[in-house]
Order: sequence, then C-alpha cells, then structure tokens
Amino acid sequence: MANFLFIHGSGHGAWCFRDLLPQIRALGHSAEAIDLPGHGAKPHPIEDITLDLYRDAILDAIGEPTILVGHSMAGYPISAAAEKDPSQISRLVYLCAYAARDGASLVDMRKEAPRQPLMEAIERTPDGLGFSVKKDQIKPLFYHDCSDEQVAFAAQNLCIQAIKPQATAIKLGANYASVAKSYIRCANDQTIPPEYQTTMVQDWPKKDVHHMNTSHSPFFADPIGLAALLDDISKDT
Repeated sequence: MANFLFIHGSGHGAWCFRDLLPQIRALGHSAEAIDLPGHGAKPHPIEDITLDLYRDAILDAIGEPTILVGHSMAGYPISAAAEKDPSQISRLVYLCAYAARDGASLVDMRKEAPRQPLMEAIERTPDGLGFSVKKDQIKPLFYHDCSDEQVAFAAQNLCIQAIKPQATAIKLGANYASVAKSYIRCANDQTIPPEYQTTMVQDWPKKDVHHMNTSHSPFFADPIGLAALLDDISKDT
C-alpha cells in the first residue's frame, strides 16, 4: 500500500480533501493532507510567502516514500520539492494542476492557456500581494458539479492566495526528471481549461495521463472515483 500526501491549490487548504481522504484510507493506503503556509491552520505573513516556503513545507511533511498529489497551483510546489530532494518522493501526481516547466512561473503558464477563466473572477487585495475569488464565482469556477453543502463548506474556508509564489519562475533539472509522474485531466474544469491541461502533458507517455469527467474539484465531485484512480496509479509506482 502507498503513502499519499495531498497538497491543495490556490486559496484552499487541507480541508478540501475532507471527502477524499477516507476513501483513500478505505483502500488500505495512508493518506494525509497539509496546509501550506498562509492557508488553513497555518497563518503566515503574506509578504513572506514564497514558492520555496511552500516547497519546504511539503518536504518537512514527508517522512517515508510518498506519492505527492498536487491540485491546481500545487503542481508548482510539488515540482520544486522533487527538484530539491526527490529521495522520499515515489511519484508526483498532478491533479488538474499546472505541470511546471523549467524557467517558467505559474503566471507565465496560465497566460499561455487559450482561455483565462480566472481573470474576471478574482479580486486583488489592496496591498497587491494576494487575491481572492468573488463570492458569486466560487461555484461556477471551482464546484459546479458539487453539492450545496460542499460549496458552502468551501466558501467558509477559502482564503487569500499570495501572488509571489505564482509569479516566481521555477528551476527544474535532473532531480525532478528522475521522479515518476502522472497527470489527471478534468474534462469539465472551469478553472484551468481542459484543452490546456492536454497541451501541458502532450509529450508525456499516454499511460501516465488519466481523465475524469469532473469540475476543477474532483475531491468533492467524485471522491470515490478519484480514490480508485489514485489506487490504480499507486500500483504502477
């Protein structure tokens, strides 16, 4: 059985894996989720939140060989973690995430997408250091196929997202290249265009690219199906 560590995306926290973790554990795996600095139960001054800080928080949470699952924005910090120290990372799983590219920032990659669903939905903080999602855009952007209870739960927990980690170019090399990788594309994603998800991994082996017919939040929309897919991926790890 595998050890899974789940890393959340922009404005989220460990809370977003509430419905998924029990399903993973029911299949016999170890599964945990963490709050990145500045999210959930880990408050942090927004001006000090960096990609390196996210990276190190992930590495600090790994104590044995682990499959890292990064959702959305977390594609960047899990990639950075693998580049710094791949010794305890058995696989990276990008869950409708940005598949980080050497020399590019997440902002660079987002701008490459053929559509920009986020741009009309976000509001910058007055200090310009972070952003949040407009309340009336939360459901159509992230959770359009989720229950009313799940949407309300998420709305209560979403937080400000620091911009600096997303505007920082990443450096990837041999360490990152040495780690096995899988991608889970969400066909009804309204946040990261599904066609761009396809583009990001067009050169990956087909066996490492998987598909779900959900929104940007498969951990809420289909936790049983996502757990089963991750179980399958773990068998190839």
